[in-house]
Amino acid sequence: MSMELAIWTQYYHDLTPEDAVKEFIKNGIYAAELSDEHGRDLLERSDDVIATGKAFAEFVKENSFTMTQGHLWLNIRLCARPNDVYELLRWIDLYEAIGIKNMVLHCDGSSYGELGYEACAAQNIEKLKIIAEYIKDKDITVCLENLGTVVASIDQILYLIESVGSDKLGICLDTGHLNLQQDKDQRNFILKAGKRLRALHIADNEGERDQHMMPFTRGNIDFVTVVHTLKDIGYEGLFNLEIPGENRIPLELRNEKIKYVKSCYDYLMRCE
Repeated sequence: MSMELAIWTQYYHDLTPEDAVKEFIKNGIYAAELSDEHGRDLLERSDDVIATGKAFAEFVKENSFTMTQGHLWLNIRLCARPNDVYELLRWIDLYEAIGIKNMVLHCDGSSYGELGYEACAAQNIEKLKIIAEYIKDKDITVCLENLGTVVASIDQILYLIESVGSDKLGICLDTGHLNLQQDKDQRNFILKAGKRLRALHIADNEGERDQHMMPFTRGNIDFVTVVHTLKDIGYEGLFNLEIPGENRIPLELRNEKIKYVKSCYDYLMRCE
């Protein structure tokens, strides 16, 4: 079993979505997660988001590229701004037209401090039910990313999913976010997520802040265990790196870093 290497398109944040794809291909990367920034770029091109998505899908196909994962609206506030959930449906339409099957979503912990976990979770469940109803007949999964408070742990994510009661909700593991929690056990998270795990944000940090670094630099996440456990559950999605901490450098140097990323990936896939 092998997971295809991918990188979040925000790695080329200063390029158009099309030019980012071309740059990845030039550097031997043939898959990516569509970033929020590039998603918004496409969304703002036309009121007809489906036509825009289909045109971009044709470009991706013509270049023999893979884009089955995408990050939905990064700064959405499902609870604090109730109308955001309806704007999100346009993002879903766009991504579906592109051919993105696994769409990553942030839940909203903005009311956590004021209302506590139960009430905050209930607000998210209400909005997630709207999303689940909208996608119930679509060949897509909305993947809840571990983040912050209301979905900081795998148990909290599973609680939201089970409360919504839809098989259209999945899970995205962000290894960097998990490394900032009291329970940092990547293996336990993956095993509990099981077949619901449909997307990955692979990133490293030193355990103090979300640094979004490549594996095997200054961070302390055990990526060998991560990969072994992904293989144990039969994970079949993209091995997607979310590493914006590496991209505030000239384009030429970013391309050099991709050589190292590919070496890390090859090493991890060989580890027994």
